[in-house]
Amino acid sequence: MSTSTSIRPSIIIAATVGTLVTGFLAYALYFDHKRQTDPEFRKALKRESRREARVARTQAEVQGAQQKEAIKAAVEVAKEEGFPTDVEDKEAYFMNEVAKGETLCQDGTHFLEAQEFSYGTNSDAGSDHVEAAVCFYKALKVYPQPRDLISIYDKTVPKPVLDILAEMIATDPSIKVGASGSSTGGSQHGIDD
Repeated sequence: MSTSTSIRPSIIIAATVGTLVTGFLAYALYFDHKRQTDPEFRKALKRESRREARVARTQAEVQGAQQKEAIKAAVEVAKEEGFPTDVEDKEAYFMNEVAKGETLCQDGTHFLEAQEFSYGTNSDAGSDHVEAAVCFYKALKVYPQPRDLISIYDKTVPKPVLDILAEMIATDPSIKVGASGSSTGGSQHGIDD
């Protein structure tokens, strides 16, 4: 008669899993106890948290500065390209730029891939927003009533693009929009400058 003294593989696997889970729970309890009772450990956690927050804040400031430089450069490039002076050319130019801006706002993935090759590291969604804002800026430059167009943009253009467009307008003193701020009444159609 042979008695089986061998242990089945399922028992070995269950024992191994049980040991690992017990070890993990023990470590979690130890870490929690240490976090609650050891003042040096708590200080180290706080220092690490502050350091990570400082790094994130610095990166955000750098990205903001880079975006502002990109906005200034885009405005300068648009000015250098020039704008049409004939009424019919202005109308066609306006329609073309608004259509390009809307396309960039709606479908940024295609243009984002193209920019990845042309701009290198500046291939985030923010650069796509800058491109869309440039199109809307160019349309604004040839529009006879900038204030009216800005109120239309306010209702139709996504907020990130609108914010970039506002920075572009602020860097270009040649755009006369009158008093800044949004007017809720639609009765103001002229610009008094």
